[in-house]
Amino acid sequence: MSITVRYFASLRDTLGRDTDQLELAAGVDTVRAVWTQLQGDTPPPASTLVARNLEYAKWDDPVSDGDEIAFFPPVSGG
Repeated sequence: MSITVRYFASLRDTLGRDTDQLELAAGVDTVRAVWTQLQGDTPPPASTLVARNLEYAKWDDPVSDGDEIAFFPPVSGG
């Protein structure tokens, strides 16, 4: 299974990249498992938001072949 992972704002800066193309390992079937496959034991920064195919998602939402997963910090503004 292959997916695209995108990072935005401070996550992009911290990780030093904005996109990963990822072949999912066996058993990687949720958004949280995608993060773990990419970042190992490093937890996501507090309040990190996720999206699956351009819609807000939860960390335990399933992933499917061809999905786009995005990780980004909370949005603020005024």
